[in-house]
Amino acid sequence: MAEGVTMAKRARRTLTDEFKAETVRFVRESGKSSRAAALELDLNENAVREWVRRADEAKASRPLSKVDRDEVQQLQRKVRVLRMERDILKKATAFFARESR
Repeated sequence: MAEGVTMAKRARRTLTDEFKAETVRFVRESGKSSRAAALELDLNENAVREWVRRADEAKASRPLSKVDRDEVQQLQRKVRVLRMERDILKKATAFFARESR
């Protein structure tokens, strides 16, 4: 910094939990990084990053609802079917590759 130049400190702000939750929602929905969102909202980048991290942890620690459990089971069944189809296609490809020689 140049001599004689001082930066004024910004007064510490108290932010509500609702504001923090809205900021996290903004970061997720906008697709912006924590840094870009912090710059746009005139917030500390580390604070925004920490709010997003805490929200992710809170979401991960919640038990799944019945709807979510059903969806997970449905997706697991679909993955199982897709893997079987893939394996069948691999075998068919190998078979036809040998036959064409």
